[in-house]
Amino acid sequence: MSARATRINGRPRAGFSFLLIFAVVGIAVVAALAPVFLPADGPLVAKYRDAAAAIIFASSYIALAVGRIPGFRIDRAGIALVGAGLMVAADVVTLDDAYQTVDLNTVTLLLGMMIVVAVLRLSGFFAVASNWLAAWARRPVQLLAAIIVLSGFLSAFLVNDAICLVLTPLVLDLCLSLKRPPAPYLLAVAMASNVGSVATITGNPQNILIGSFSHISYAHFTLALAPVALIGLCITGAFIVLFYRREFIGAPHLSVPPASATVHHAIMGRALLATLMMIGLFFAGVVPAKAAIIIGGLLLLTRRIKSRRVYAEIDWSLLLMFAGLFVIVGGAEHALVTPDVVAWVGQWRLDQIPALTAVTAGLSNLVSNVPAVLMLKPFIEPLPNHTTAWLVVAMASTLAGNFTVLGSVANLIVVQRAASAGVAISFWDYFKVGAPVTCATLIVGALWLWL
Repeated sequence: MSARATRINGRPRAGFSFLLIFAVVGIAVVAALAPVFLPADGPLVAKYRDAAAAIIFASSYIALAVGRIPGFRIDRAGIALVGAGLMVAADVVTLDDAYQTVDLNTVTLLLGMMIVVAVLRLSGFFAVASNWLAAWARRPVQLLAAIIVLSGFLSAFLVNDAICLVLTPLVLDLCLSLKRPPAPYLLAVAMASNVGSVATITGNPQNILIGSFSHISYAHFTLALAPVALIGLCITGAFIVLFYRREFIGAPHLSVPPASATVHHAIMGRALLATLMMIGLFFAGVVPAKAAIIIGGLLLLTRRIKSRRVYAEIDWSLLLMFAGLFVIVGGAEHALVTPDVVAWVGQWRLDQIPALTAVTAGLSNLVSNVPAVLMLKPFIEPLPNHTTAWLVVAMASTLAGNFTVLGSVANLIVVQRAASAGVAISFWDYFKVGAPVTCATLIVGALWLWL
């Protein structure tokens, strides 16, 4: 099909998107102008405002779930920012209230962790770690186990999205040099990253949110969910071997060629020491956001790596998306979460671990895990066993990310990085392994927290 035909075929969808956006913006404008023409405290103004909140919330989350708006070059961060702006424009929340909805602990912790991971990558640590594990592996199944351990362990402490970003090209290059099919090993990177990240508060963005909302200590969180992560990593490896039996059963010995890596030994030593100190501070009870931003800031004090190289490694769009999501959900919570709504949701028996696991996992696959956690927040806080409920949400929202390739940002990072190198991982390639892994790990996680 020609480029011109593609453009023509895309026009109806773009036009439909334009009409929907025009309608949503129009509703926000009507809600903003309603107090000018009607009594400001009247019921009609409140109804306009609530309707605007519901429409902005729903349209924003649909666009976030899809990841784009047809006909527009806007990403998830931009969608979140537009939704937040419309919440303020419609007077669902004031500008001051919007500022208050942004959880700065979450944003600060994410920023600090991104700086630490960036310095570790620039120092050459990840290349050295992957080379060391590759040298240890003598058979494909040992290489698979090494990748699962490395991805799972690092993701537990250093945010899984960042780990997938740095490990994917390293594992891809290693597989190509060994003449092994990259798909099962790249699936191991993504799935082990998701499973391993369930172990701690700093494992992934949704856990960071939950740590801030719940005030569960880092040590308590880890003691509760680290066993789920360990068992889950074993399950992940078992299913990958099962579905790729020809690659792992009876395979020949591997001859791993030495891979070149640029290493700044002094910076790597400092970064590793700083990382260990940061993790120690987490377990010592220091507020994670405080520990991460202090350590991250100190790591910028170097004469060998320019600060702008570190800044280039930071996912600023993710931080922007978080800020926008906080405002969108805060506006919806303020306008829509009434006592009647809370009572209706209470009929779903969210105080029961199996029910909460199922609802969280399902919602996470509909709208992604971070938005799901934000949507569940007003319904988790009133539950009698507050701490256990948040642990269940952390477990289920994270493990549900392995269900499809769209289940988590980590999965998309791996698949997109692989595609850019000419390695295709289809929806089915991921789903045939990810779906059983998700079901098995969710059952293990629910039973662990239930018994």
